[in-house]
Amino acid sequence: MFDSPWYFLLLLTLPVLAWRLFAPQRKSAVPFSSLKMAKDLSPTIRQRLNWLPRLLTLAAILFMILGLARPREGREQQVTTSEGIAIEMVVDRSGSMQAMDFKINGEHVDRLTAIKNVAGKFVEGKEELAGRFNDLVGLITFAGYADGITPPTLDHAHLVSQLNTAQIVTNRSEDGTAIGDAISLAVEKLNALDARRDEKVKSKVIILLTDGENNAGEVEPIQAAELAETLGIKVYTIGVGTKGEAPVPVTDPFSGKQVVQWMPVNIDEETLQKVADLTHGKYFRATDTDSLQNIYEEIDALEKTKVEAQHYTDYRELAVQPYRAGLINVPPLLLIAFGLLLARFVLEQTWLRELN
Repeated sequence: MFDSPWYFLLLLTLPVLAWRLFAPQRKSAVPFSSLKMAKDLSPTIRQRLNWLPRLLTLAAILFMILGLARPREGREQQVTTSEGIAIEMVVDRSGSMQAMDFKINGEHVDRLTAIKNVAGKFVEGKEELAGRFNDLVGLITFAGYADGITPPTLDHAHLVSQLNTAQIVTNRSEDGTAIGDAISLAVEKLNALDARRDEKVKSKVIILLTDGENNAGEVEPIQAAELAETLGIKVYTIGVGTKGEAPVPVTDPFSGKQVVQWMPVNIDEETLQKVADLTHGKYFRATDTDSLQNIYEEIDALEKTKVEAQHYTDYRELAVQPYRAGLINVPPLLLIAFGLLLARFVLEQTWLRELN
């Protein structure tokens, strides 16, 4: 592109200049008896190239006009800044998560499998969920005790992989529902981020999924929630599972085969609601896969990452700045023009010098 294209009107003068430089000039002559001998002489290389200084002059003027038109090479660049959110996903893997009251593609699955499916989409983005690409996301699982699986990270593929390998506990000594300990550990992980980063994370969020009551651990859920509120961490709580009874696979002691029995389930919704209210979060109830998906969509809409993109164009003035054309570095146009004039001056003063 050219910033001052009107200077191209000066190109109209080039034909006149060319005519003035290359038109035959009448020279004074003296009488001579015969020109036959002169005609038989072949012209030298210097005589054949006597037009070269005039061509160099014309080319120099052409490059000067191009330089006056200010050709510019624009390179558009984008700078993206984001105020990311740090999210700790806290997932229950206690024995009660075996209840098969969720469906995926028409097939009954246990609660943990349903959570893996929807939470993975929430992190990486799929269907109605955009993904948390600019956010630090961590993973904590819990049963009788809380276990930090992945610290808050931008490596979401690794996090989802770790989530997918989580298993429901089968050992009774590990079973239980330590909700308070899980929240407390999540608060600790999020609070430690500021010490490891140059800039503080603007927003910190815990998403807790559980299907039971706090019956293990050392910290009560309300105490953990108060700590989270003090540190400005918001907790979204999700009660997972149907109300009343749920189908649970059990092993028949007589046949050894696995059968499904309807067993009573209970979620301490009152405590989960208090935890959410204390931390300015929100409590949700997910009774099937669709409602769980809708909950994650709502959280995704509530916790938006602020992303700003600034576009600007960096111009290179080709008249005075060099540029690269393929593998060749091209000097500035005005430098080329002055080089042509210098070449003309040197030729006229040396090899193509005319003697008067």
